[in-house]
Amino acid sequence: QVQLVESGGGLVQAGGSLRLSCAASGRTFGTYAMGWFRQAPGKEREFVAHINWSGSNTIYADSVKGRFTISRDNTKNTGNLQMNSLKSEDTAVYYCAARPTTANIKDASKYDYWGQGTQVTVSS
Repeated sequence: QVQLVESGGGLVQAGGSLRLSCAASGRTFGTYAMGWFRQAPGKEREFVAHINWSGSNTIYADSVKGRFTISRDNTKNTGNLQMNSLKSEDTAVYYCAARPTTANIKDASKYDYWGQGTQVTVSS
């Protein structure tokens, strides 16, 4: 069992940066792959980034590639999403999620555990 709690969201101007954190409980977090998703009002939840259990492999949505960086520290049971050069279209609730396998990583339904979400608002 893994419990996830996001933090770090807020209001930022376009071009600014935010760093989201995902604190995990449970001894098995280090064996789980982790993903970040986001959901804007009236839209479906969409994939943002993924990192495998060891942190050696990362994958990004095209819309955030080169601007966002996903990372994790298994010694601290935390994951992070560094977001730079933010745009108004990045405004959404951001969720971290965890799963024991790495197939179909962009499919939200394949993730077993979810945090409650943190709001990111980018003003233009």
